[in-house]
Amino acid sequence: MSDHDEQPVHRLRRELPEEVPAAAPPVGGAPQEEGGAQPRPGLTGRQRLVKGLWPPRVTRAQLIVALLLFGLGFGLAVQVASNSDSDSALRGARQEDLVRILDELDDRTQRLEDEKQGLEKQRDELENSSDQAEEARKQTLEKERQLGILAGTVAAQGPGITVTVEDTKGAVEADMLLDAVQELRAAGAEAIQVNGVRVVASTYLTDADKSVSVDGNKINAPYRFQVIGKPQDLEPALNIPGGVVQTLEKEQATVTVERSSKIVVDALRATKRPDYARSSSQ
Repeated sequence: MSDHDEQPVHRLRRELPEEVPAAAPPVGGAPQEEGGAQPRPGLTGRQRLVKGLWPPRVTRAQLIVALLLFGLGFGLAVQVASNSDSDSALRGARQEDLVRILDELDDRTQRLEDEKQGLEKQRDELENSSDQAEEARKQTLEKERQLGILAGTVAAQGPGITVTVEDTKGAVEADMLLDAVQELRAAGAEAIQVNGVRVVASTYLTDADKSVSVDGNKINAPYRFQVIGKPQDLEPALNIPGGVVQTLEKEQATVTVERSSKIVVDALRATKRPDYARSSSQ
């Protein structure tokens, strides 16, 4: 072949980088077709994504959510339209109509306020009546207790004094002991019992064979009074000049008065005297 038969070398050919070798066949790739033809390229990633999303697959839950959202949007649209119509009606109303609407609103507001105040007043009255009922119940119970003590039907305890009368000569008479009871009552005695016999408003004392009988119950000396009341009032009442203590001492009786922070009067009007009281009277 002659020099003239050689093809000319393109001038730009020298400036291009070396040709990139042919791409390697895919992993486990298929052999090339005969005649050097390349295999048809596969789908791209975007094409596969579009193919996977279309046609869309709608589940039942998605359909229900879509219907709910549609209903909610429709309701909001209706509400907005209603408000717009109301605002438009108010904007288009006459001045007299607007004044009438405002008056009606004021009247309704006043009625609601009056009703609120009435309910609050009823609540306060119920609370006060409840407190008053509780206070009345407490006062009733206290009054019942006081009446029971005076009647001798309930026991009592509290501060008071113990008065002991020793009568070795047998000269103490019933009227002397009755004077002592009356002095104690006048000084504020709340409850009294003598030798296990409860003393009440109707109590009577009589002489009985050199001893004393209280409401028909014979008692013997020493006579022991248990009295509930204020000791600072009861003791001076017995020791006044010419009083109970001096009268008994003139009869050669010995009287002792002891204060105590707790006196128990447990003899009841309906009960019988203790056995020791009956045995001492025999």
